[in-house]
Amino acid sequence: MATIGFIGLGNMGGPMARNLVKAGHVVRGTDVASQAVTVFAQAGGQAAANVAAAVQGAEIVVTMLPAGSHVREVYTGAGGVLALCGKGTLLIDCSTIDVATARDVAAKASEAGCEMLDAPVSGGTAGAEAGTLTFMVGGDASAFARAEPLLRVMGKNVLHAGDSGTGQAAKICNNLMLGIQMIATCEGFLLAEKLGLDAQKLFDISSKSSGQSWSMTTYCPVPGPVPTSPANRDYKPGFTAAMMLKDLKLAADAAQSAGAVSPLGALAQSLYGLYVAGGHGQADFSGIIRMLAGR
Repeated sequence: MATIGFIGLGNMGGPMARNLVKAGHVVRGTDVASQAVTVFAQAGGQAAANVAAAVQGAEIVVTMLPAGSHVREVYTGAGGVLALCGKGTLLIDCSTIDVATARDVAAKASEAGCEMLDAPVSGGTAGAEAGTLTFMVGGDASAFARAEPLLRVMGKNVLHAGDSGTGQAAKICNNLMLGIQMIATCEGFLLAEKLGLDAQKLFDISSKSSGQSWSMTTYCPVPGPVPTSPANRDYKPGFTAAMMLKDLKLAADAAQSAGAVSPLGALAQSLYGLYVAGGHGQADFSGIIRMLAGR
């Protein structure tokens, strides 16, 4: 069993860290929110007052943070992870951030004698709780091999995307497609309603036809066809609209820097921007159907 420092015990990081504790690892967790640390300690984790207390002596450090600026500060800032951990420490950042920051921080980690992976996740809070996340991992093959058993405690699918930064690239591209597909799925069900076609009938037909997608069959945005979807609990989030907007902005920035064309991504970002600006940032991203319906 490993000694792990875990930084970021929020809606995603908290359950991920608890799953590591359940697997028998020694996990020292810290978060800027003291209540998150308390909940983690009640689940059997070791409460750490700060980054230094979480990291010192750890063989592995895992981070789950809101944005690239936080990742850069936690790793490379004064008193950050790279200044505190020993050479040979394995660093795993599960945040969803821009590719450039992921690669820059990984390069600095290498200079400090550490191996670093960018390993963003898909699966939302339900997947974090159940330990069924998908990890998209960028970094050296040797570091991936070392991290894979640990990641499989927290996830069902652990995929090596390639060199440093490719995990973030995979996550950004995946969520770009997801954001567009969800809007298309919402539009299809709203048109069906206007045309007098029952939502369950459309689901039964399209889920077995060329309109099928994850947004429909797993996360259907209307109540009824998929009982476990957020639509059946007033769009209580598995993945918030604010987080989708963040990822669409990352995709837009990546497209601009790479010289790629993404007109539907730009439109999806605009629509989610309106939904979040309307005060719905903490609703599930599938709840955008309410805005599209004028409700």
